[in-house]
Amino acid sequence: MNLAKKVLAEELNMFEAHFKEAVKSRIALLDRIMQYIVKRKGKQMRPMFVLLSAKLGGPINDSTYRAASLVELVHTATLVHDDVVDDSMERRGFFSVNALWKNKIAILVGDYLLSKGLLLSLTNKDHLVLEILTEAFKLMSEGELLQFEKSRKLNLNEDIYYDIIKGKTASLLASACAAGASTTFEDPKQVDQLKLFGEKVGMAFQIKDDLFDYGTQDVGKPTGNDIKEKKLTLPLIYALNNCSPELKRKLIYIVRNENTQKDKVQFVVDTVQQCGGIQYATDKMLAFRDEALHILYQFPDSDVRKALEELVRYTTDRKY
Repeated sequence: MNLAKKVLAEELNMFEAHFKEAVKSRIALLDRIMQYIVKRKGKQMRPMFVLLSAKLGGPINDSTYRAASLVELVHTATLVHDDVVDDSMERRGFFSVNALWKNKIAILVGDYLLSKGLLLSLTNKDHLVLEILTEAFKLMSEGELLQFEKSRKLNLNEDIYYDIIKGKTASLLASACAAGASTTFEDPKQVDQLKLFGEKVGMAFQIKDDLFDYGTQDVGKPTGNDIKEKKLTLPLIYALNNCSPELKRKLIYIVRNENTQKDKVQFVVDTVQQCGGIQYATDKMLAFRDEALHILYQFPDSDVRKALEELVRYTTDRKY
């Protein structure tokens, strides 16, 4: 992401200041938690997509910074809530909010982050940005709930998997690009183009995340975690639909009844690899990446476009 950081050197510093201001609270406990979150923010990939999408259309303005802050507030809120739902004690190698302050406070912190984001847009009358991101809130919730519903039935439909990840992951990245673009582009069609671009990147991003569950690298969460949670992701869906009936029954039994046994989970991981699930998911991930790049290449060549291309390739090439 070196080029993206270079192209956005000044803007990222400005964004940092906007974001710190956006999360301030007069409640001492809440302010302390906010400082903890700010210091341990991730790679800021979503704000960079907001800023670069905007810069593709013209100079970045205050509305752009507020859009980037809103996206980061929403994203952070969902991570805090996810850690509670998943009973996760770590986030990016550090203790999660719920690990340090317990679940009740973590839920309230997530709610606070969401409310701060909504107020930020409403106070400044950024109604279009708010409309774009509110749609993402809805789709993210629907995607997560659809995943819970289908995990109970162990649904093996690849199309439903795409519906899930389009909602729970791709919708936010799509909205990040559209929100940024809406602050500089005058043509709604170009905003829609960048929204579709962000959606394709988000699909590739989530498939890459799902592939990590079948790898050996330390990515900040245990390998086989999706299996333990009975989440059927693309590598496993492909394996189940392309193995013998006997092996399929065995895999389903393990996922349903033996998903906490380390050796059984490892058997599923190994079987998915042997059945070609990893390669199939990788090919699909790269196809979504290439669709995103095809949309991006319709915009004039520039350092900003090159920086966006670098970010797209980072989503599929990253090691964690």
